[in-house]
Amino acid sequence: MEKIKVLIADDSALMRKLLKKIIESDRRFEVIATARDGEDAVLKARKVKPDVITMDVNMPKMDGLTAVQYIVEEKIAPVIVVSSLTQKGSITAYEALELGAFDYIGKPEGTVSKNIYSVRDELLKKLLAAYESSRRTTAFEHFTKIKKSTEETPVIKKKTLTKSYSNFDYYAIAIGISTGGPKTIYDVIPLLPSDLNAAVFLVQHMPPQFTKQYAERLNKYSKMLVVEAEDDMVVEPGVVYVGKGGYHLKVRKGLNGVKIRLSKVPRHLFMPSVDIMMDSVSNVYKDKTIGVLMTGMGDDGAEAMKKIKKMGGYTIAESEETAVVFGMPAEAIKRGGASIVLPSYKIAEELIKKADRRR
Repeated sequence: MEKIKVLIADDSALMRKLLKKIIESDRRFEVIATARDGEDAVLKARKVKPDVITMDVNMPKMDGLTAVQYIVEEKIAPVIVVSSLTQKGSITAYEALELGAFDYIGKPEGTVSKNIYSVRDELLKKLLAAYESSRRTTAFEHFTKIKKSTEETPVIKKKTLTKSYSNFDYYAIAIGISTGGPKTIYDVIPLLPSDLNAAVFLVQHMPPQFTKQYAERLNKYSKMLVVEAEDDMVVEPGVVYVGKGGYHLKVRKGLNGVKIRLSKVPRHLFMPSVDIMMDSVSNVYKDKTIGVLMTGMGDDGAEAMKKIKKMGGYTIAESEETAVVFGMPAEAIKRGGASIVLPSYKIAEELIKKADRRR
């Protein structure tokens, strides 16, 4: 079997050496080149044509963000961003994801991390997923159009959060998404109207440092108000509640409406978990729950989708046509948890149709 060819871009000689050792510890991979900065990475990528690229963000001459733009534009290879998980690092890494990077890996101890071995399994898994993906650009193209049209049109006045909302005559849309999500989600959320008769609960697998920036940037290009969920926040239609990294996103129903509940239990591989969020939402909203499972590795959300469908709700799984990684939605389909299977760019239209039906 031919090995998967990898290019490593990092300004630290130590990091290049450690990453090479980690990647080549798996016999499926071969590091065919290393680069010391973004410019070097672009030039070498054009020359050696790697299958996958790992890219640091903070580098001299040309930074990782600029290099990602060149590589994505020229469709050379999928890029895995390898960045420190500091506040500044999380912002730039997230920007790289929006620009078209396939996924990210956080350096556990900052820019030069001798403890990089702790993320070995995650890195190898994502390198393989990047290689196996068909590198579809649908979501990125849609995002570019949305961004351009948003900049050219007046800003839509969004609703403000209230302290009380006791009317239960609205739907709950529960969306789970992972690998490839920061780009693909722009095929859905920005296309939903501000007066949608639904509250949206969104879980994107990402570290705690990312979710606030994720919500703020998504809000910038959306008609609905997008916020990072906070404990005890009142739920109302027309708002997207993004699960906070490090916590499970749950809801509870009281006499004065539904409120957000952030929880550290149960312990789970993913915090927030799609299954736990969807399960909590469906327990409160019953058959007015619409579950959506999109691109991602693994099966988080598949069981909850099955439950939503069984209790009379409606479920949408993203099709293989647009899924960057057809893992999570494929599991939902396999287990009978999908009412319908759609490409990402048709999901918003289906949500509007379903949520606008009053019962």
